[in-house]
Amino acid sequence: MTFDFTVTDVMPAKPKQIYDAWLDSRGHAKMTGGQPASITAAEGDRFTVWWGYITGRNIVLEPGRRIVQSWRTMQFQDSDFDSQIEVLLEPVVGGTRVTIHHRNMPDGLTNYRDAGWQRDYFDLMKRFFGG
Repeated sequence: MTFDFTVTDVMPAKPKQIYDAWLDSRGHAKMTGGQPASITAAEGDRFTVWWGYITGRNIVLEPGRRIVQSWRTMQFQDSDFDSQIEVLLEPVVGGTRVTIHHRNMPDGLTNYRDAGWQRDYFDLMKRFFGG
């Protein structure tokens, strides 16, 4: 069984800044507090982030607006299908609303839903872009 969830927060940056950082190895690493990343802004390209803890592939890229990626952590079992994230970037007063729809997460892996996205991405992104 799998589950889906959505998380959202507002970042003190423009959508293009977030999009560009998310899909750039150096930018992604800086945005996540120095966690190594190997990622590009090309559909179909594979990526690794967070010391290789997360791997996936770029599925759909709409510059400054939307990122869809397959997403898999080292906690997934070999028999688990990849999950998928859709990152939506919406300009709002004070920055950008970032909404992440995370689909097909294996049951039991609730850490991203419960705090992981906030702690490991949103909080670090706010520091980076607001800094």
